[in-house]
Amino acid sequence: MSFKYIREMPYVSDILNSMPLSEDLSKVKIKRDEEIIAVFRRESEQFIVIIGPCSADNEDAVCEYVSRLAYLQDEVKEKIILIPRIYTNKPRTTGEGYKGMAHQPKPSEAPNMVKGLKAIRKMHIRAMRESHLTAADEMLYPGNYPYLEDILSYVAVGARSVENQLHRLTISGLDVPAGMKNPTGGDIEIMLNSVQAAQMPHVFVYNGWEVKTSGNPLTHCILRGGVDDLCGASIPNYHYEDLMRLSEAYKRRTLRYPAIIVDTNHANSNKKFYEQPRIAKDVMRSRKHSKTLRNKVMGLMIESYLVEGSQKISENVYGKSITDPCLGWQDSERLVRDLAELV
Repeated sequence: MSFKYIREMPYVSDILNSMPLSEDLSKVKIKRDEEIIAVFRRESEQFIVIIGPCSADNEDAVCEYVSRLAYLQDEVKEKIILIPRIYTNKPRTTGEGYKGMAHQPKPSEAPNMVKGLKAIRKMHIRAMRESHLTAADEMLYPGNYPYLEDILSYVAVGARSVENQLHRLTISGLDVPAGMKNPTGGDIEIMLNSVQAAQMPHVFVYNGWEVKTSGNPLTHCILRGGVDDLCGASIPNYHYEDLMRLSEAYKRRTLRYPAIIVDTNHANSNKKFYEQPRIAKDVMRSRKHSKTLRNKVMGLMIESYLVEGSQKISENVYGKSITDPCLGWQDSERLVRDLAELV
């Protein structure tokens, strides 16, 4: 056989029972969910900023980063809701490279998925306990979601996963906001198809069960730019005309709570992380110029860490990304404050 069976994965209940979320943190989660959902339902005028490392590779550095965010959240709470990016799975275009803490609790060691599941839950709980901020994670593997279901306040589906049937159906069973990124080619109709599918109820097989979902009306679009198939050049889609085009496309469909989040990195910045503040402010100017966009553009997604840029795993610089390059803390702090002035 081509498969070598290494070890059986633990049941969700085993992990949750061994690492429970305390009652006080469960209350934090409920309150944060209500605040975030209110933005997407147009019951709040606050602005969402999903911000943090490209990948969460080191528990201590991630928790320090999120604790710093907590102080910043207190400062801007009237205008902005900060959602930490604690991304524990990392999609790889060619399959090579670090695939996230769920695969490798320590990037320098061999993969161990059982230890990885325990490590990501431990990190998420610690970050919430120390900051009282609930986080976002990417759904790379739909079957992993129950291990963090009681913790996450936001879920993103990446550009390489957005056309996958199981991702769409799984999102239809969530009760928190979920963002569907445009695919790597930039096609917004594919993204909208994914949103529409996730807003519908479904019956399917999930983690060994036949399940029925009610549909997730909080599913929405994330613009992350695209890549030209012929020449490989990045094609940004954060400009005013792009935002208006997506707003018009939303009108042609019967979707609940149409919303747009703009990813300021990836193909929108051509992975030039230092362009993120400029892109974020451009989006805010577009939002200010148009009532339509003020009602549609609900937030931004920003890649940021303690130390700017990126590094090889072997360099071992604390708080510096080992995947895509990120803004450093000082620039991130300044940007969040600037955004609060522009909301």
